[in-house]
Amino acid sequence: MHPTAHVDSFARDHLPPESQWPALLLDNPDVAYPARLNCAAELLDRTIETGRGDQPAIWSDVDGAPHATSYAELRALVDRSAHVLIEDMRLQPGNRVLLHGPNTLQMAVAMLAALKAGLVVVPTMPLLRAKELKQIIDKAQIGAALCDVRLAGELSHCTDPADALFCADMKQVCYFHDDAPESLESLANGKPATFTACDTAIDDVCLIAFTSGTTGTPKGCMHFHRDVLAMCDLFPRHVLKPGAEDVFCGTPPLAFTFGLGGLLCFPLRVGASTVLIEKLTPALLLQVVERYRATIMFTAPTFYRQMAPLAKDHDLSSLCKTVSAGEALPPATRDLWREATGIEMIDGIGGTEMIHIFVSSAGADVRAGSIGRAVPGYVVQALDDALQPVAPGVTGHLAVRGPTGCRYLADERQMKFVRDGWNLPGDAVSIDADGYVFYQARADDMIVSSGYNIAGPEVETVLLQHPAVAECGVVGAPDELRGQVVKAFVVLRPGFQGDAAMVSELQQFVKNAVAAYKYPRVIVFIDVLPRTETGKLKRAVLRAM
Repeated sequence: MHPTAHVDSFARDHLPPESQWPALLLDNPDVAYPARLNCAAELLDRTIETGRGDQPAIWSDVDGAPHATSYAELRALVDRSAHVLIEDMRLQPGNRVLLHGPNTLQMAVAMLAALKAGLVVVPTMPLLRAKELKQIIDKAQIGAALCDVRLAGELSHCTDPADALFCADMKQVCYFHDDAPESLESLANGKPATFTACDTAIDDVCLIAFTSGTTGTPKGCMHFHRDVLAMCDLFPRHVLKPGAEDVFCGTPPLAFTFGLGGLLCFPLRVGASTVLIEKLTPALLLQVVERYRATIMFTAPTFYRQMAPLAKDHDLSSLCKTVSAGEALPPATRDLWREATGIEMIDGIGGTEMIHIFVSSAGADVRAGSIGRAVPGYVVQALDDALQPVAPGVTGHLAVRGPTGCRYLADERQMKFVRDGWNLPGDAVSIDADGYVFYQARADDMIVSSGYNIAGPEVETVLLQHPAVAECGVVGAPDELRGQVVKAFVVLRPGFQGDAAMVSELQQFVKNAVAAYKYPRVIVFIDVLPRTETGKLKRAVLRAM
């Protein structure tokens, strides 16, 4: 590794041993970076050097009207804020700083300022409660926080010595989205508009992204400055292909790497602009496209399914590319979106451990039923339990290598995710002779019933084609005779009754479409499916139900 710029060496000291790292594919001109770089400076300063200073960088909703912050204005906000972090908060390179806020200009400024100052950012989603924040603060030994003032309540539990959730490491909090004299904005107003970026190494940790998984203790994924740039220079460059004229929009939180890339880093890398608006609904997201003339959208399959019937009521003529990730995209949802908008979805597999999407395809490269092929720079295989390749078309464990990979913060689960140099995300897939990846299920979500392996998402895909079904989730339920049976939780569309007749109708519908042993022997009608903030279905909650 290169000499670190970090005064506080916690992050480098707590990387897993290099013997437990995945094999990294760095012999690639796309990711041939100099030994010293700061990703925030690359994303902001270098873009301005190309002449984009006066162009819009971030769009916000101000009093109901679109407001553009230019690249030059954004850099001034970032640089002034970086001075606050170093001079007022007395933070040093390598210190971890918690970021807690929704998708706003202020959240983006706080993140870029911390990165530029050489700090290690630990972004967290706005809906996290104090107990969840404490897990993260304690795990990463975080000493400072930048927090949206509207979320002060939950964080205050972690800073009050009299509270059971007190975090001894957390010494100071600076609030933003606030006009108080001690707020980040107020302090920044009196600072110089220029700041020299910390001379970080390409392999200095800059981001600890905690997984948004649906069960268990969250894992901190440690990413370098070069990883942030690599996510910008592979999937976007080879699949998404954005340009400076594009306007990005979407729902994933900046605290989720899907959102960090798609709604901040990707647009900045190419000199495009992005719309940051909090608390979007499907209807509001369509309004954002219409109002801001957005061209590229990032969101989860659930939103696309809910937006499809509303699309006809909006002018979406500016929208060219839509990206789906976060959970499996049902073919029925892809078809529904295409029929409603004429846009072929860009699907993808990514993950917090890999930082972003590593399997995808777009346009003419889309193959029916497939997520896509390995993004250039990555290689993927389907492996058996002995980590040997399986034949084309045979289901195995997804394995991936590339210039990014899993490095957990002090976590014994590193040796489960990384084996023989492969990253093993935990997905069951088949890969055809042309390299197209066909998703089956999360490996631990496969349902084994009477010796048959059944992928829940396959059953969901069939159910979603029935006109009565709005949403559904399929899991395995314990059964003395069969080991497990297929159990479906179904949200019905308005006007349909969740009665015995509907149960029989849906069961027969599945039997008519796929092998009969896959039909749901149990169907439960519910009003809403449990989901994480990033849109993932909480299958563990369904199993508990």
